[in-house]
Amino acid sequence: MRRVLSFCAAAALCCLPLGACLPESDTEAPRTIRIGVTVYDQYDTFIKELMDSFVGRAQAREQATGVAITIMRESAAGSQETQNNQVESFIEAGCDVLCVNLVDRMDASVIIDKAEAAGLPIVFFNRELVEEDLQRSDRLYYVGADALESGRMQGEIAAMLCRERGEQIDKNGDEVYQYVMLEGEAGHQDAVVRTEYTVKAATAAGLRLERLEDEIANWVRAQAETKMTQWLEVHGDAIEIVFANNDDMALGAIDALKRAGIPSGDWPVILGIDGTKAGLEAVMLGKMSGTVLNDSDGQAKGLLELSCALATREQLPPLQGGKYIRLPYKIITPGNISEFYQGGFPL
Repeated sequence: MRRVLSFCAAAALCCLPLGACLPESDTEAPRTIRIGVTVYDQYDTFIKELMDSFVGRAQAREQATGVAITIMRESAAGSQETQNNQVESFIEAGCDVLCVNLVDRMDASVIIDKAEAAGLPIVFFNRELVEEDLQRSDRLYYVGADALESGRMQGEIAAMLCRERGEQIDKNGDEVYQYVMLEGEAGHQDAVVRTEYTVKAATAAGLRLERLEDEIANWVRAQAETKMTQWLEVHGDAIEIVFANNDDMALGAIDALKRAGIPSGDWPVILGIDGTKAGLEAVMLGKMSGTVLNDSDGQAKGLLELSCALATREQLPPLQGGKYIRLPYKIITPGNISEFYQGGFPL
């Protein structure tokens, strides 16, 4: 069911016509901005945190500028067809700009065609569409980070930890680090790139790695717990490093270790990506050995600024190549966690 977040009672009285955009010559500031947002899955922890920041920033901007911001927000629940229909509904409702977290990054053409026909800009975010699709129109943009960088940083954390306490991590003393890999969705760019570059970076830094297991857990904590439970039954304490494509799956591995009754001092190195609130807390408590911060608040800020500028025809924020807002990743370990997380909330 569509949830309409309206931050001003007057917003309902100032609907723009279908596909409306302010004319270039119109100097009067708009009284409302309508933003249609569709995400691939509202239950994804990182996406939820990003959207919470987006809504909070929209409320603050509305209070500061006096311009009402109405956000029409939908979850596609993993269905690209559903997301296509949601975009059509946003257009019919008179949205000024569309924000799309794609279900299938390889299948953006229907959404692009619908928006083009209505004369509306699209800001894709977090799940990067194919470059050729992004270049189809000057009304298409992307806000996110470079997945390759996150994989590289995860591998660097592993190398750093093994240099610092290799004898403790290398339980069998063979100078080879046996690892398991928890991957996101099959074929998803972030999952593929994070998996590949984590291993490349670790080996480039001098680690000798041996893969014990590598399976899909679809970004989901419960699925990762199931996989890790199975691996523990087969490999036991031979697992020395757990690489996970996101924090939720790393936390699932921790759940499995707890359920197996293994003392935390005997746990393997466990590494995530995203820097979610739960992930940062796990690093602070020493349960997770490290993560890579994917700046959800920074992405929310860029997404809102770009969307509002497009809706009001104001000057756009700085863009890479005229198309991109890219936020850098940051390495998080117990050594610097206090810079990013204290008292239950990210800093």
